[in-house]
Amino acid sequence: MPPFAGMRCLVVDDEPRLRRVLVRLLEGEGFTCAEAGSGVEALRELEHTPVPLVISDLRMPEMDGVSLLREIVQRWPETAVIVVTAVAEVESAVACLQMGALDYVAKPFHLDEVRARVTQALDKRRLLLENRSYQHHLEERVEAQARRIEELFLEGVHALVFALEAKDAYTRGHSMRVANYSLGIARALGLDRDMVDTIALGAELHDVGKIGVSESVLHKAGTLTDEEYRHIMEHTVIGARILGPLMRDAPGALAIVRSHHERFDGTGSPDQLRGDAIPFEARLVSVADAFDAMTSVRPYRPSLTVAQAMRELEEGKGVQFDAAVVDAFRRAFDGPTALPIPTPQLQPLRLPSRAMEARRA
Repeated sequence: MPPFAGMRCLVVDDEPRLRRVLVRLLEGEGFTCAEAGSGVEALRELEHTPVPLVISDLRMPEMDGVSLLREIVQRWPETAVIVVTAVAEVESAVACLQMGALDYVAKPFHLDEVRARVTQALDKRRLLLENRSYQHHLEERVEAQARRIEELFLEGVHALVFALEAKDAYTRGHSMRVANYSLGIARALGLDRDMVDTIALGAELHDVGKIGVSESVLHKAGTLTDEEYRHIMEHTVIGARILGPLMRDAPGALAIVRSHHERFDGTGSPDQLRGDAIPFEARLVSVADAFDAMTSVRPYRPSLTVAQAMRELEEGKGVQFDAAVVDAFRRAFDGPTALPIPTPQLQPLRLPSRAMEARRA
């Protein structure tokens, strides 16, 4: 039996061809599908027959997907909404997540991705409904479900990282390696669990703003012009703007995204912060980021050896880097008792506990 046999859904798109593609896919999974060509038609359909799942395009005549989402969240809060958007509109998709959409799919989409997103959105919906039903009676179960909701949120944010790394083959694995290096530094410094979680989250997301950088500049084999360099360095501001609505309860992680290219001498970007004015989390991740960049092959240069990169870190102490962080990096990864240089692997990320408490309040 298909996994969603008998479940109803509504597909909303002003392009009949794309609408029918989605309908055929969902019917193959067992859904019974209704269709609408605009937000206005969708509201009429929902008023007649509410459904557990709506998949809606963002750009439509009469009423766009954002306005439709706002109406559904207010009038049918138990309906799961997935928005369909172009890759260039990722900020709009993130804004929809903040408004109450449970996921998004970027066009052109792959059918396997749509199937996975639908499954995940309905999983979130089920957890939210169960949480609401049992929160007064089953405290332990509610806590476990809240944790799963946080994990699903982080999986959604991970999708942005994977989209970036699919765009730029030269940085594939970079975010995960930087997260591993950063965790080694954090442990060498004896930081508390909440700070370690903040650093792990921010490190894996630190370059997400490159999704808004021109691919021709990212892949350029020669020396960058001043204008191209400034364009690439805008990724810190772009990343902070994309994640800002989702990361308000984790300011330390957001500071990493914005400030990991600040320099200790005040000549970095985007804010030319100096010394201790640079958030500590960003100072830590900047060392891990620089080491991985130096030891990775890039289109415009070969990689350095580990020994050469370690010398570069030493020479940058007090100029580009916080000396205490460089020393902690060496304790973690250099010498006879050091940890091995990590290979890329997905970290079990968590929102810092203070952020989780704020979200549940």
